[in-house]
Amino acid sequence: MSEIIPIENIVNKIYIFRGVKVMLDRDLAELYRVETRVLNQAVKRNISRFPADFMFQLDKEEFENWKSQTVMSNHDKMGLRRSPFVFTDYGILMLSGVLNSERAINVNIQIMRTFSKLRQMLSAHEDIKKKIESMEKKYDSQFKIVFDAIRGLITEELKPEREIGFERKKCTK
Repeated sequence: MSEIIPIENIVNKIYIFRGVKVMLDRDLAELYRVETRVLNQAVKRNISRFPADFMFQLDKEEFENWKSQTVMSNHDKMGLRRSPFVFTDYGILMLSGVLNSERAINVNIQIMRTFSKLRQMLSAHEDIKKKIESMEKKYDSQFKIVFDAIRGLITEELKPEREIGFERKKCTK
């Protein structure tokens, strides 16, 4: 591909809806250099290739929350009369076959690589989290003994110190 799309441009267009990483139809259309309308028409003509786990349309509440949380100019918001369709990584993969262009194929390759890198990063973080939790469990019991001993030393009542020297007894005559 003669023109490279920086990974940051793709990552910035990935959202999480319904617990799934997705990309909006308008963002994908921009990357593929087609109109959103054209992308959605191609999808509708091949709707059997896009089951619910590949693509879904945002409901009204999701759409309103997304619009209020993203920084968009008024011009950008004017073009959004309906809730956008969003595509999971599987749906994005399917788009290259539906759009049937060299650019769609090359853009999809970059998007798939981005999703893969995100999965690797999340997996690495999950592994680190599990190791830390394992260490906490292992060492909590060992450190508990130490902390209990320290606590015992801190809370131990101080015995009154005995004065140094002789005591003089009073004589009673």
